[in-house]
Amino acid sequence: MSRAFPAVAAPITFPAVPNHMRTPALLAVLAAFGCGGGGAAKSGPEPEKEPVLPPPIPLVTTPFAGQSIAVTPLTLIVAADTIPRIAPLNDRTVALAWADSIIGQAITSRGPDVKWVLPAELRKVARRSPTVAPDPDKMGQAALREQDLEEVPDPFRNYIRNLVALINGRYALVPAALSFTPRPDGRIRAELALAIADTRSNKVPWQTVAWADGRTPELALTAALATVLPLGF
Repeated sequence: MSRAFPAVAAPITFPAVPNHMRTPALLAVLAAFGCGGGGAAKSGPEPEKEPVLPPPIPLVTTPFAGQSIAVTPLTLIVAADTIPRIAPLNDRTVALAWADSIIGQAITSRGPDVKWVLPAELRKVARRSPTVAPDPDKMGQAALREQDLEEVPDPFRNYIRNLVALINGRYALVPAALSFTPRPDGRIRAELALAIADTRSNKVPWQTVAWADGRTPELALTAALATVLPLGF
């Protein structure tokens, strides 16, 4: 099917630029391209900005004074780039024990009013009641690394309830996951996901990610713990 096109309108013409205005007009155009047009010469995308981590939420230990609180063993530790070559991170078993030790030292020194039952003691408790208590290293506690949890997830919920009952307690402090990443200035960043599990209500009343930078993994982790366990709380 043929289609008729409208008649072409008369050509559009622009008035001639007087001679005395040509040079200034040309300079104005060149200046515009030189200033405003410079942005078009940029190539490549803008470098992505590093996400800003929220400040850690301090753990106020005063409400737990005098209570027995289980501290579960760390089971998940990861390190990026060449950091896994640094001792003790080059051996998973050694690294987990090393991290548990630093966490234990921090909470007992900064929260002395609480009866912390550390991983080594929890293992002894579990061995004394093998038909009731689960293996503290295999309860699925790494699931609490997910932020904004309201309830303790299964199967960790049932495991930790049975274990905490054996120490006549109610709460458990859960170091859920620990990671190390290199920083642009050569330092190392430690990020430790922590949570409190209430074994009676199955709620998670406190949860945060402690993070800090340091020259070594130990200094970074120690500094991260200091952000959530400030003295005087």
